[in-house]
Order: sequence, then structure tokens, then C-alpha cells
Amino acid sequence: MLKNKLIFFTICIFLLFTSCSKKKELNNSIINEKDLNLQILEAYQEGLRELELGDALYAAKKFNEVEVLFPKSEWAAKSTLMAAYAYYSQQYYFDTIEELNIYLKKYPMHKDADYAHYLMGIAYYEQIVDEKKDLLSIIMAKEKFQKIIKDYPNTDYSLDAKIKLDFIADILASKEMYLGRYYFQKKKWIPAINRFNTVVNNFDTTIYVEEALHRLVEIYYTIGLKDEAVKYANLLGYNYQSSKWYEMSYSVFDKKYKKNQKFINSNKKNNIIIKKIKSLIE
Repeated sequence: MLKNKLIFFTICIFLLFTSCSKKKELNNSIINEKDLNLQILEAYQEGLRELELGDALYAAKKFNEVEVLFPKSEWAAKSTLMAAYAYYSQQYYFDTIEELNIYLKKYPMHKDADYAHYLMGIAYYEQIVDEKKDLLSIIMAKEKFQKIIKDYPNTDYSLDAKIKLDFIADILASKEMYLGRYYFQKKKWIPAINRFNTVVNNFDTTIYVEEALHRLVEIYYTIGLKDEAVKYANLLGYNYQSSKWYEMSYSVFDKKYKKNQKFINSNKKNNIIIKKIKSLIE
């Protein structure tokens, strides 16, 4: 009987210590979790403070610490995006794009993915200085803005992307016109035709389409393909009859037209002068 009591007492003592040990481990786990969240928050907030103070590079470093040290936390994705923005704020476009590539690779379905695509498009867009040199930036910006319009159509990013794409179209059309004019001056008709046709077919909403149509009229008339010249002249007249380029194309077929227009314009100018003089006299 005494033996049974001793066994029972031993079991109770064991269970008591085991329970205390588990409770202590649970408390330690909660404390560690709180400490971890506190470290993450402190590192993130330090990054924000440095960004506000203007030290974007150090801010990016602190944001990167959060992502590297706590990759499974809810702050990791946000920190990578903030690091990208920190670099962008100082025009470190290469680093911006690198951070955004990391973000989109690791967190493609994150709620701020639309902003990441937009910011990358802007990072490429703001590197465009010369359409003849910055073709890669132009192409990459165009791809990103097209993706935003397709995948995130009901966002403010999509509205701005459409405006940016119009500007990019003007840049690309300008490049084609520059090359087309160069070939035109060198009387290299085929490459000139190809360049001007690219403008007409791919950039018909830009300011360059009227000139491109006129240049095609000139080229085809010059090389003896008058039917083709008439076709493009009709297209120019149908869409831009009041354009100076239409008048110039018309004068290609009617040499007297140009002289007559000069005479008419001269008379108009004289009439305006005479009217002004009369008003001063009367």
C-alpha cells in the first residue's frame, strides 16, 4: 500500500514539473515572438525615418535588413518595395529595377504588385533622354505600361500608363521619321518607304503621321509609281485636308498650285495690311 502511494506521489510530482516546464516554454515562445515582431517593426520604422531625412541609401539598407532577416514575416514584401522606392527617390534606377524584380519574383500575387509594375515602368521611362540612344529603356517602359493597362485596367496606374504610352509612341515615331528623312535625303527610297510606312501603320495617332504620308507621296511620285502616290495623297486628304502637308502633297501633282498659293497668300497678307491702314485712317 505504501509502495502504491509512493508511486502515485512520484507521478504527481513529475506531472507538476512537466506542466511548469511546458508553461515556461510557451511563455518563452510568446516573448520571443513579441521580440521578433518588435525587431522587425523597429528596423522598418528606422528605414522610414531615414527616408524622410533624405538618406535614401541607408533607408534602403534598413528595409533590406527586414527582408533578409525576416523573410517569412508580413513586412518582408513591403520592405522590399520600400527599398525599391528609396532607390528610385534618388534616381538609382538600376537598383530600383533590381529590387522590383526581386519583389515580383518572390511575391507575384502581393496586393501591391500593380504598384511594383508601375514603378518599374516609371524607372525605365525616366531614363529616356534620346530616342536614338535609349531604345532599351523605351521598349521596357512600353512593355510595363502595356502590362499595367492589360492586367490592372481599373487603376490610376492604368490611366497614367496610357498617357505615358502616347508619349513613347511620339518618341518612337520621331525616331522612325529621323531615319526616314535621312534615307530620303540620300535617295535610298526603299528604306525610306519602310520607315515612313512604320509611322503610318504603327503610330497613326502621333503628330508625325501627316508628314509620313506626304513623304510617301513624294517618294512614289519621284520613282514613277503615281498610283501609289495618289493612294497616299487621297489618304492624307481624307484625314487631314486642312493640313499643310496635304497642300504640299497636292503641289507634287500640280506644280502650278504651289505658285498660285504663294500668290494667294501674298494677296491675303497685303489685304490684311491695307485693312489695318484703313482702320487707322478712318
